[in-house]
Amino acid sequence: MSLHTQYLESFLRSQFYMLRMDGPLPLPYRHYIAIMTLVKTGENNWSLPELVHAVVLLAHYHALASFVFGSGINPERDPDISNGLRLISVNNFCVCDLANDNNIENASLTASSFGIVDSLSELEALMDRMKRLQEEREDEEASQEEMTTRFEKEKKESLFVVSGDTFHSIPHSDFEDDMIITSDVSRYIEDPGFGYEDFARRGEEHLPTFRAQDYTWENHGFSLVNRLYSDIGHLLDEKFRMVYNLTYNTMATHEDVDTTTLRRALFNYVHCMFGIRYDDYDYGEVNQLLERSLKVYIKTVTCYPERTTKRMYDSYWRQFKHSEKVHVNLLLMEARMQAELLYALRAITRHLT
Repeated sequence: MSLHTQYLESFLRSQFYMLRMDGPLPLPYRHYIAIMTLVKTGENNWSLPELVHAVVLLAHYHALASFVFGSGINPERDPDISNGLRLISVNNFCVCDLANDNNIENASLTASSFGIVDSLSELEALMDRMKRLQEEREDEEASQEEMTTRFEKEKKESLFVVSGDTFHSIPHSDFEDDMIITSDVSRYIEDPGFGYEDFARRGEEHLPTFRAQDYTWENHGFSLVNRLYSDIGHLLDEKFRMVYNLTYNTMATHEDVDTTTLRRALFNYVHCMFGIRYDDYDYGEVNQLLERSLKVYIKTVTCYPERTTKRMYDSYWRQFKHSEKVHVNLLLMEARMQAELLYALRAITRHLT
C-alpha cells in the first residue's frame, strides 16, 4: 500500500478508528472479530450500534484478505526446495522488496518469460478499446433495455468464471501446476466448509439483482453507519472515493492516459459478481476491457483469496508496473468491502423499518 501513499493514509485512519477509537464494541471484541472474522457471544444480545460496528469490521477484514493474498504472499509448493515452500516473488523480485524502489516498476519490462512483444500488443489493444469506448459513448448511448441485457449477460457469465484452483474448468497448463499451501484453521471454526457461495445457482432462469439505485452507499448506507457508529461513515466514504478516483494517468510506459473507464469497469465488475447493478452503467464495457485471465484473477482474489497464486498475478496485464497492479488490488478490495456493506446495511435498514 505504501506505493499509493494517499490511499494508505486513508486506509490507516479508518482501520485505526475501527480498532482503537471510541465505538460500540469493547476493544477485545473488535480484535476477536478481526482475527476470527466471525462473531460468537453465546447470546443474541447485540445492540444495533454494536452490530454495525461488527459488520464494518467483518467487511473490512474480509476485503483486506483479498488485498493481502492478491499481493502474492501465499507460499507455493516448489519440488526443488527442501521444505517444499518458497516465498512468492513478483516479476523476479522478492515480496519483501516490493515496498522498495529497486527498479521494481520496470521489472515487467525486463522479465523475458512474459513475452514482451505479445504483452506490448495486449497493452496497445487495451488502450485502443478504451479509446473506442469513449468515442462510442460520446456518439450514442445504449438504451436502458440494452444495458439491462448486457448486465444480465455479464452477471450470468460471472457465475461460470471459476477461481484459480478449479482446474477442471480451466485449460490445461493455465494454473494446474500452482499448488497452494494453506494454514489449517479448522480448530478455530465450527463449520470448516463455510465460505463464499455464488449469489445464485448456475442454470437459474431469473437471477436476483441488487439495484444500486434502490440502496446506495451515498444515500443510504453512509447515513445509517454514521448514525449508529459515529464518524466511521466519513472515514469509509473518504476511502471509497480515494481509491475510486486515484489515478496517475499512466498505463505501463504510457503517460497522459485517462483510466476512468478502466477503473470503473474493475469496480463495477466486482459488484456485478455479487449481483449489484448500476442502471446508468453499460456492462458491455466490462466484457471489452477485462480479459478472461483478469476475470479469473478478480473472482479468485475477491471470493477465494487464499487460492491466489503468483502465476495468476502474472497472467494478466503483463506490461503493467507492479504499483499499477497493486492499484488494481486496492480497487478490488474496496469494491468487495462496499458490496458486503451494502447487503448487510440494507438488511439492517429493513429490520429497522
